[in-house]
Amino acid sequence: MDDSRASHGLIQWHGTTIIGVKRDGKTVIAGDGQVSMGNTVMKPNARKVRRIGPASDGGRGTVVAGFAGATADAFTLFERLERKLEQYRGQLMRAAVELAKDWRTDKYLRNLEALMIVADKDAMLVLTGNGDVLEPEGGIAAIGSGGNYALAAARALSDYEQDAETIARRAMAVAAELCVFTNDRVTIETV
Repeated sequence: MDDSRASHGLIQWHGTTIIGVKRDGKTVIAGDGQVSMGNTVMKPNARKVRRIGPASDGGRGTVVAGFAGATADAFTLFERLERKLEQYRGQLMRAAVELAKDWRTDKYLRNLEALMIVADKDAMLVLTGNGDVLEPEGGIAAIGSGGNYALAAARALSDYEQDAETIARRAMAVAAELCVFTNDRVTIETV
């Protein structure tokens, strides 16, 4: 638990793993379903990866987003990103940069505790509250308490496996085995 929160008597909702893998024109974002409070699993099947943004021909959003961090904060960021996508006509990079600016400078948003991986057919980005909009090297990004495990596994797999979904699923399985705040109930979205 974060010491500053512990000293104020607040309980931190803890942990998750989100991974994004981009290969051969296909991008997959996967996330586990566990929500923990302290050492208690509060919910095993949360949906931390979802489609947002303008609808494509199939009626589904053209952007996939996954979050790690406080759930209410993540929903606030999803809503803000959707508004930015509408404002900038579905241009993910522009919308992400504008959201990052707001996130860094807005007094309310600055206090949100979440990270996001977002992707459309062209780009995959990691968004942080520090105003960062990062394009991951090698087409692989991971966030959350099990993120480093998933990232390491995905990078190792990427030399031998070309399918983005297979890499994401295997990396999530590794994270679930090693991180107590990550489970094996995975949600996957593909663009």
